[in-house]
Amino acid sequence: MDSGVLIDFISIPVTVGFTSATSVIIAVSQLKGLLGLKFESSTFLDCLLKVYQNIGNYRANDTILGVTSIIILLMLRKVKDIKLFGPNGKPTNKQRTIMKGLWLLSISRNALIVVACSIISYWCYRPNSEPYVTLIGKVRSGLPPLKFPPFGTEINGTSVSFINMCWDLGSSIILVPVIAVLGNVAIAKAFASGNSVDATQELYCLGVCNLLGSFVSSMPVTGSFSRSAVNHASGVRTPMGGLYTGILIILSLSLLTPYFYFIPKAALAAVIISAVIFMIEYEIVKPMWKSSRKDLIPTFATFVLCLGIGVEFGILVGVGINIMLLLIPSARPFLHIEMKKLRTGLDYLLVTPENSLYFPAVDFMRAKTDRAAVKIGQSKLPVVVDCKHILDADFTAAKGIAGLIMDFKRRKQPLCFYNPRKSVLAVLQGVCVDEIVHCFTYDELEQTLNDINGSGNPAELKDIVHTTSQQSHETPLLNRRQH
Repeated sequence: MDSGVLIDFISIPVTVGFTSATSVIIAVSQLKGLLGLKFESSTFLDCLLKVYQNIGNYRANDTILGVTSIIILLMLRKVKDIKLFGPNGKPTNKQRTIMKGLWLLSISRNALIVVACSIISYWCYRPNSEPYVTLIGKVRSGLPPLKFPPFGTEINGTSVSFINMCWDLGSSIILVPVIAVLGNVAIAKAFASGNSVDATQELYCLGVCNLLGSFVSSMPVTGSFSRSAVNHASGVRTPMGGLYTGILIILSLSLLTPYFYFIPKAALAAVIISAVIFMIEYEIVKPMWKSSRKDLIPTFATFVLCLGIGVEFGILVGVGINIMLLLIPSARPFLHIEMKKLRTGLDYLLVTPENSLYFPAVDFMRAKTDRAAVKIGQSKLPVVVDCKHILDADFTAAKGIAGLIMDFKRRKQPLCFYNPRKSVLAVLQGVCVDEIVHCFTYDELEQTLNDINGSGNPAELKDIVHTTSQQSHETPLLNRRQH
């Protein structure tokens, strides 16, 4: 079985809600660094409240540096779109070189801003005075030691075994990896630009990364939306970018950590905010409204819940709502009900379910078919169930059909199943034994109805239901047509 099949339930509406909510959360979380505020927060709402409460303590230098950095980053973002043309309408070699330089300047804007702001802060730094802007501070240098992962630990002098750690985690030992995988695939789909994402490969990748990471005391590995957004904004297009990033991180931890001290937090906040604000997909709401409004439900639910209770549970609820929308047609299938006429002139009521028969739908179909048949009154008009769209059925559905047959038998009203699949018929006959009347061709249907109907055509048939929908709406209409 494909191990990534469950991940395929993360639809585009859920991904849009997750992406937009995560972008808003990250942008708001960076306001602290942008304004030079100092506080601890845990959730989006808590961070928003803390910013409001501490806004009076903002540092002007941090704010000016951060806002200026954002403006420059947004301007450099557009530099790559500048086109130069020569007298003949085509760029000259010099113009091509200039455009290439502008493109390089645009995609390296994040690094340039961080380096430029770090130089400014270093130039303004005075050892015995408070920095003009809030700095990153000391970063521990060196690489973590390579060793086998420990299967036990010690807390407050008490030895804790691996089994005890698993026991203390409880359901989180399953929930955390599931949420991590869902978040990782959602991030992958957000940056896939419409291309397909192999969820199985994502699972393998996460498994290998976490397995190898345990040998260097790594935290649990999963996708990072903020870093992915910065990579995306910097022009990274392939996984090869990860190789360059890894090499740069190793070199930086080994050689450059003393210089990280002078990186302003406002500059990093500006880089992240400038990257994530373009991931808020508000423009997709209009086409979704025009094409499929029901998809807005998981989109807004995921967005609001990610902001309110956290991205982990928000995306789980979004996937759950999406699955419910998939199951509703199975529970409330469309039933097309209309009057038909045989070549011999005999009228009958044709009921066509537009979906397979499973246990959530059987009571709905039985009630609707019974209601339409009863409206005929004393006419005893034959009812034909067209099974062309019924691809499968289960035991509960067969029991419901058996009850439907008994209802018609008590009223002495003919009921026939037309063109059922052999697999479906086998399920129905397994419960209904030999009581089910069925036929596979129109000639058989005509012969069967003429044989079992002895009362002729009904006199008045004005109250027949033409169509019943999933929402149980009924439109009284008599539609007589030749088969």
